[in-house]
Amino acid sequence: MIEALAALSPHLRKRLASALQTGLLPPSSSIAAVRSTLGLRAGGEEVLSALNRLEQLGISGKAAAAWLQTLEKATNARSATPDLVWSGPEVPGIHARDTRRVYWELIGEAERSLCISTFAYFDGPRVFADLARRMEAIPTLQVKILLNIQRRRRDTTAAPNLVRRFADEFWGTDWPGSTRPAVYYDPRSLEPDGPAGVLHAKAVVADGEVVFVTSANLTDAALDRNFELGILLRDRALATSVSSHFQGLIDEKWLVPLPP
Repeated sequence: MIEALAALSPHLRKRLASALQTGLLPPSSSIAAVRSTLGLRAGGEEVLSALNRLEQLGISGKAAAAWLQTLEKATNARSATPDLVWSGPEVPGIHARDTRRVYWELIGEAERSLCISTFAYFDGPRVFADLARRMEAIPTLQVKILLNIQRRRRDTTAAPNLVRRFADEFWGTDWPGSTRPAVYYDPRSLEPDGPAGVLHAKAVVADGEVVFVTSANLTDAALDRNFELGILLRDRALATSVSSHFQGLIDEKWLVPLPP
């Protein structure tokens, strides 16, 4: 049961340790209290069972918090090991992270910066809801979203008009928050004779510390139902390299800002 605490993402372990340290989460907790502490809408039963087991062993409150903090330091000290992240049906007996949960966790743990690149998204108000809330909660969070604008087949609309139409829909309908991210797109996708290239990369970089590279777009099908595969790696050098490459594409104007 205690393994459930080790399986928590770092930001949730820190949140749990803080609640135990300050007494906000009492030793004899309820599932509602655990979910409230971790910001979960459902689940948390394994965490509650682990906390109950620690209490049975005489470890609760501040002692449990200290144990979690020690676990966090030990985890950070290990060499970076990639996690496989899958969408689609689970395979019994094989451990893999879930694409939607990893996406949610990276947004939830970001404190300084987020860079999100996707080829396609669907239902913007829902898929960007957690990100918009995180930006409201941390006004200093720097967020870049890199998108592709597609020219529909046989659409002869001038490129500037296509961009304007996309921007109006994105800011007016798809983005659910009052705080806006910096959004960039690949102008090559709008060339009238067919795209000279498109932004097809799907990746998330959080705080320059962790990078998630995946085949999944930000759609329900890709996050939940399709067979999609990704790699999650907590490696500062690699995360910085990915975010720096994206920034270089912006600086060289291969990616350009979406107008307000």
